[in-house]
Amino acid sequence: MTPAPPDPVPQGSPDSSAPTFPCPKINWLPGMAIAIAALASAILLQRAPLANLTRQGDQVSLASLEQDLAKTQRNLAFLKQAPSFGFRNLIANWTFLQFLQYFGDDEARARTSYALSPDFFEVILDRDPYFLDGYFFLSASSSLYAGKPERAIAIINRNLPRLNPQLPPRAYYIWRYKAIDELLFLGDSAAARASFLQAADWAKAYDDPEANSVASSSIQTAQFLASNPDSRAAQISAWTMVLSNAIDDDTRAIAVERMQSLGAKLEPTPDGQFRVILPPESPNPVP
Repeated sequence: MTPAPPDPVPQGSPDSSAPTFPCPKINWLPGMAIAIAALASAILLQRAPLANLTRQGDQVSLASLEQDLAKTQRNLAFLKQAPSFGFRNLIANWTFLQFLQYFGDDEARARTSYALSPDFFEVILDRDPYFLDGYFFLSASSSLYAGKPERAIAIINRNLPRLNPQLPPRAYYIWRYKAIDELLFLGDSAAARASFLQAADWAKAYDDPEANSVASSSIQTAQFLASNPDSRAAQISAWTMVLSNAIDDDTRAIAVERMQSLGAKLEPTPDGQFRVILPPESPNPVP
């Protein structure tokens, strides 16, 4: 998925009584269109047999779902160890398509879990560490849905030495995904601040509005964390990044709920976007 437009920089400072910043409307960008098309193709291939099951009144049992998961887990374990024979990208792409089918099966995931998400990306990103979109799906699926931010961060950390600011292009987003996981899901504000600063440093390798905005907003969030490690403004800013890149309604709902629970107010604007009003910073840590 091509990352969504960069998040705007909050106006004001952590000491402001009610700083505001716009929250961009979600855009379906070309890279996401490719992913959706791939997922749609997988769904269409299964539509006929699924329809037959429905007509016959059959229901896939939980035992069958768990058997399928066990088979998928064995296949992924095999791929982690198997040689690539020069087909690294092919294996990465095929595994990513399998992940989209797995992740997009809402009914099966509701009855089981998203626990295999990081296993998919251990294969995908080991074979293709320059797959920028893979890091986004890793963070969203493993941290937000599977509840395994430690594994998501470990996978990113394992691949970062293979990257640089220009490879893959816009690699600064990877540091942002890592920072969000560290801040929102691990509560490690020191690590998050370091990652936001690294994202800003890598973004400075580019001279375009998108990179400039990412650098500015990353520095702003790092400053929030420097002045207050438990900064609500920093957390709201990070959830705004999640909202800006959300790929489904559930993720958007989670982001909005978390922002509101931190005291933010979202006001609709005439252009279909939102204006986010940040609460005053508390002198005491937020529980």
